[in-house]
Amino acid sequence: MTRWKPDARGRMIAAAMELFAERGFDATTAGDIAAHAGVTERTFFRHFADKREVLFDGSGTMAHLATEAILAAPASLPPLDAALAGMAAAGGLLADRREHAVRRSRIVAAHPALHERELLKLASLVDATADALRARAVPDPDAALAAHCAVACFHVAFGAWISAADPAPDFARYVDRAAAALRALS
Repeated sequence: MTRWKPDARGRMIAAAMELFAERGFDATTAGDIAAHAGVTERTFFRHFADKREVLFDGSGTMAHLATEAILAAPASLPPLDAALAGMAAAGGLLADRREHAVRRSRIVAAHPALHERELLKLASLVDATADALRARAVPDPDAALAAHCAVACFHVAFGAWISAADPAPDFARYVDRAAAALRALS
């Protein structure tokens, strides 16, 4: 190992994305990622439970941002609108990471096991959103229903956002469009 370099986590994420694109997800090991990033395999496992988690690194931060935005939303907002404000805030994390999000999405789409992990992360976002709504005194089943609808809008918005021709689209705009489409269904 060479001298210590800063941002081991960021280097490992960049290395993983590069190796997954070059070799494929299945052919890349945690050890490969660590070596490519210039860290030990032990360091890799201090940061990530497994190589799949590199692709879902921002999930906890997204849930936290969504929760904060929901709790900070005006009390007069209906539950769905408060939850959608949370989804727009969570999507703000993606603003500077569009290229990464597009690459990540391609990797996830190519591997059924990663689809399952993505669904689990979305379910965690639903839970965090419902919990934040309950903290706003929204009773169940309204809190759960609003959370599921908002996360569905987030998921649809993400797909549209990564497919957009606009080189730097505003994610919140896509959440608004998905929410409008949801409301038009009734």
